[in-house]
Amino acid sequence: MDTIKLGRSGLDVTPLCLGCMSYGDPKRGTHGWTLDEAASRPFIKRAIELGLNFFDTADAYSGGSSEEIVGRALKDYGRRDELVVATKVFFRSGGPNTGGLSRKAIFRAIDASLARLGMDYVDLYQIHRFDPATPVEETLEALHDVVKAGKARYLGASSMAAWQFMKMLGIGRALNLQPFIAMQNHFNLLYREEEREMLPLCRSEGIAVIPWSPLARGKLTRPPEQTSERAKIDAYAVKLYGHSEAADRAVIQAVQEIAADRGVPMAQVALASVMQTPGITAPIIGATKMQHLDDAVAALALKLTETERQRLVAAYLPHAVSGFES
Repeated sequence: MDTIKLGRSGLDVTPLCLGCMSYGDPKRGTHGWTLDEAASRPFIKRAIELGLNFFDTADAYSGGSSEEIVGRALKDYGRRDELVVATKVFFRSGGPNTGGLSRKAIFRAIDASLARLGMDYVDLYQIHRFDPATPVEETLEALHDVVKAGKARYLGASSMAAWQFMKMLGIGRALNLQPFIAMQNHFNLLYREEEREMLPLCRSEGIAVIPWSPLARGKLTRPPEQTSERAKIDAYAVKLYGHSEAADRAVIQAVQEIAADRGVPMAQVALASVMQTPGITAPIIGATKMQHLDDAVAALALKLTETERQRLVAAYLPHAVSGFES
């Protein structure tokens, strides 16, 4: 699989990233639908066989067990110098100072993540959310020191308002600190609010965009009347999309019709649309069935016409901002 540069860095990544939130001990954390280690490993192995080199997890996923599972699998199936491993910091794991973006919390978190991953460094260390309770200067200087200590190679950010991200970029630039090279934000055909400010900002600043939930947690992969076991217990999906189901049906129907015309699964059409959006670098895909990986790779070759793309976005109605929840 061909690679592309991650933002203005020299880091080579595949145009798909395997999101590893689905891989973790279902008895730890708040995601009871995750796959345990035995069930997870075949997906990580298959992703590497398909040519993916980009893997994203977080310290908060399944109480840290996602990092443990991913680290062991990548050690067994991949070559560390060829892989790009990303993790995140922000969410609290215990009492005071075990969350947020203070200097103390960040230093604690990176060491704990590296221990769980069984690695000396991560390639991309991302702040999972913006922390309004900590001075931006403190956060940026701590992240800079993490990179200078060799514990991370590059820095990234995740869901926040565009003004918050620009504030961090500006202060970091003024202090000559390590820059953010990537933004991991919420973006798909059912949630396009990021096109208003965040995507133009990232294009202007040369920031890579690696959107999470490009298939809207599976809603764009099947007709509205169908469901899945995960959907039945995924409370966060309800928070993200439960308020807009009526408006979203028209978008899902357009995906379904174009997929039928093309003779391909709905997932390929929805993912291809995201990948063909200006400024998108590498969508973060989830996979709990092997078909999910196959569809994602096939979507790379599916080139939608301008008429099809306009048809997919024509039914969209403005949504309330979501995905920033901390």
